Amino acid sequence: MENIQELLGQFSYDFTDEMVKAEVDNILKQHTSENDNVEVYKQCLNQIDLTTLSGDDTVKRVATMAQKVNDFKTTFPHLPNVAAICVYPAMVPVVKEYLKEDIGIASVAAGFPASQTFIEIKVAETAMAVMEGATEIDVVISIGKFLEEDYQTVYDELCELRAASRTAHLKVILETGMLQSMANVKKAAIIAMAAGADFIKTSTGKTPIAATPEATWTMCQAIKEWKEKTGKVIGYKPAGGIATTPEAVAHYTIVKSVLGSEWLTNKLFRFGASRLANNLLSSIEGKEVKYF
Repeated sequence: MENIQELLGQFSYDFTDEMVKAEVDNILKQHTSENDNVEVYKQCLNQIDLTTLSGDDTVKRVATMAQKVNDFKTTFPHLPNVAAICVYPAMVPVVKEYLKEDIGIASVAAGFPASQTFIEIKVAETAMAVMEGATEIDVVISIGKFLEEDYQTVYDELCELRAASRTAHLKVILETGMLQSMANVKKAAIIAMAAGADFIKTSTGKTPIAATPEATWTMCQAIKEWKEKTGKVIGYKPAGGIATTPEAVAHYTIVKSVLGSEWLTNKLFRFGASRLANNLLSSIEGKEVKYF
């Protein structure tokens, strides 16, 4: 495990939140219209991690969601399916039992959403979710440790979770709405990528501030710089608060502008969402659709 402070020192944080907002406003003003079309809506649909993360989730609810995904191609033969189903660890066996489509089984883990538990519990929960059939794992950084500037502990924990995830894709949630500045968001992104994240993700969806366009720009810039420095390609997932078609198009536009067309696939770009799928379907079909 490396000294994360030394690595962080190799990147620049010489920008303000106001500068980020100006960059975002400029991108959206110049490029939104070119992405506001049905083909992009279809692409966004194919990038969704269809999510249910509620205390009242039941076997029936999750099984029904899986069945909807199974039947999607019959109902909408002209459209691509979602990328994955995302659930709590206890529901992974349900998805595995009922899901017939060849898409991802994503599980949150490691003390989601607060990440305020013992590292041993985080590691065990992550390993168990993979053992039960999760092909993707979404974990949250230790936000409190990060805000105390204990970056080494944040990094070391993520390295342990990377190992516990084995061959599953690891998505690391930064909880950007709690990190106080976009400079901090970039630092957290670098720590996550250094620890072996396959994706970096904005939010749990459990905080008042979730996936903002500014967080998307900042995290995509970090991914771009990381590729330039290491050659490694990292995926990006905005999650939380993205419910409408225009919101999805805005994030898509920023990702495309900063990272380029290479990232416009569900191998490298996902949306974490529950309501977005129906809204995109409605925009594609030109009428209200409540399929999911």
